[in-house]
Amino acid sequence: MTQPLLSERTLLEIAEHEGLVLKAYKDSVGVLTWGFGVTDVSGHKVGRYDTANGGSRSSIERAVEVFEWLLRTKYLPQVIAAFRGRALTEAQLTAALSFHWNTGAIGQADWVQSFLLGRRERAWSEFMNWSKPKEIISRRKAERALFFDGRWSGDGVVMIYDRVNPKEPRNPVWSTGREIDIKDEVRAALRKAGSAR
Repeated sequence: MTQPLLSERTLLEIAEHEGLVLKAYKDSVGVLTWGFGVTDVSGHKVGRYDTANGGSRSSIERAVEVFEWLLRTKYLPQVIAAFRGRALTEAQLTAALSFHWNTGAIGQADWVQSFLLGRRERAWSEFMNWSKPKEIISRRKAERALFFDGRWSGDGVVMIYDRVNPKEPRNPVWSTGREIDIKDEVRAALRKAGSAR
């Protein structure tokens, strides 16, 4: 089976769930994070963007390029493997990628196994087993609606947070959030990767 290509719509949908921070910060559990939720475990060293420790702020273009690259090279193959080569719609693939980007657990997700066994209602219910912390519940519901009902929630506009508290707990200053359109950057990243469709 040929690996499906990432679409502009896929990247924009997942990016909107994440938001964008151009400096490394500590997430809700203290993990150094950057860009669209990237951590060292994601496969890209984020300390280089830690301005509190000598790193430098990245550009939006760089954040989008790394996001696309990680989705395409690391997360997409794992999602395809979890679904055992079963063809997914663009909406299903996007929802599964978003879930995996956030949890890293597509291979262990009970809802995936139920879906593969044809137990749609059970899979729909089990999708919400992955709803901790409680701040993630709205995202999980949106992913579930996309996977099972094809309802997209993104519009290509993401929240960017320009300021990070330089002292502990080193999290973004959430009140500085503003909306930006990243469609041009996403198209450029897809062209560069040769995966635009």
